[in-house]
Amino acid sequence: MSTERRAPLDRRRVVDTALDLLNEVGLDGLTLRTIARELDVKAPALYWHFKDKQALLDEMATEMYRRMAAGASLDPGDGWRDRLRKTGRGLRTALLGYRDGAKVFSGSRFTGVAHAEQLEGTLGLLTAAGFTLSQAVGATTTTALYTLGFVTEEQGVQPLPGERREGYDVQERARVMAAFPLSAAAGAEMFGDFDRRFEEGLELLIAGIEARYGIA
Repeated sequence: MSTERRAPLDRRRVVDTALDLLNEVGLDGLTLRTIARELDVKAPALYWHFKDKQALLDEMATEMYRRMAAGASLDPGDGWRDRLRKTGRGLRTALLGYRDGAKVFSGSRFTGVAHAEQLEGTLGLLTAAGFTLSQAVGATTTTALYTLGFVTEEQGVQPLPGERREGYDVQERARVMAAFPLSAAAGAEMFGDFDRRFEEGLELLIAGIEARYGIA
């Protein structure tokens, strides 16, 4: 008779297992049954901790944020532009660490107040720089939404770094669209060099915020 004891089944163990499985099966393949099988329990056992898959996704997104915040290096002396750059880059890096990371994060509701400390610091920094609270919220949420949208499209092409989905061969696309030369040539911009394109978009966003709100 085996004397090996498994770790107790709790919310944290379920979430950690779900995040590990996400890279293997993606969001569509991540079912409570799949997670239960990995944990060697029956699926109904998970309902003691999560009422449905969305509740699990909420906790997964929260844990992704916790891990991101733990590795963040936000300087209280940042200017507002640098703070928006750092938060956008940090979120993108965190999302790219998981297959379908942006899809998990989008539309999820944070559990608890794990996000409040960083948010409070960023809103405080922006309001001290001259933003109204409404403008500070607009700047921070727009940066987050830009990042989520960008990474959603990026992961549609590259589910994980170094992995490219079939159907995104730029040269083949150019051949098929040869009658539309500008659109054909645009493929290299649309489906490649995501690092550069993200940074360019972030700078466009920050310049727009400065122009809109007149904050130096």
